[in-house]
Amino acid sequence: MVRVFHKYLSLIISIQLLLWTISGIYFAFNKIELVRGEQYIIKDKPSSIEINNLNISSNVKNIEIFKRLNQWVVKAEMDAGFKYQDLLGNEVYELSPNEAIEVVKLKTILSPIDAIKINESSSRSEFRGRSLPIYKIKTDSSDDTNVYVDVMSGKIVAIRSDSWRVWDFLWGAHIIDYKERDNINNILLKIFSVLALFSSLSGIALFFNTIKKLR
Repeated sequence: MVRVFHKYLSLIISIQLLLWTISGIYFAFNKIELVRGEQYIIKDKPSSIEINNLNISSNVKNIEIFKRLNQWVVKAEMDAGFKYQDLLGNEVYELSPNEAIEVVKLKTILSPIDAIKINESSSRSEFRGRSLPIYKIKTDSSDDTNVYVDVMSGKIVAIRSDSWRVWDFLWGAHIIDYKERDNINNILLKIFSVLALFSSLSGIALFFNTIKKLR
């Protein structure tokens, strides 16, 4: 009875066990920093700023100051949302496509060739989890690398290459979530995990049962 149970249970979960093994091997042999494209980033050089004349409204909850291309920008968090301005209080507007391309030229070793503004996301998009709108910068690279730039801050929020796409697919296979690829609490993962446990236990029981018969 144990042998039959183990045989058919192993058959049912064998494909998923194979996917777990393949994805685990890929994760082990590929550094996540390289998959994320961190090797393309040029580290910013330290720079000073004079904020004595900084003009900020009194109802600001939090501020962040950063450099966007050659301009210092103040990101002010308010009750109604975020406001972007320069050090004198003048409103700062979204980057243009050409400015977004310039950001990639300055902050990475990649060669940008085109910029597309994205306003809507999908469940399996490369930039999921990032705030929109966002610029997708295509680059002249052998592994089809795209750089995603925030339209207001000019920060690079994601770099996606073929290595990342393979990683992303295998991660979805690993957690059995091919749609969102983020939900590690989905029902299929729970079911196959329990089945894998029963398969292991039945295999152990079958092993000792065989040893007992040989004595």
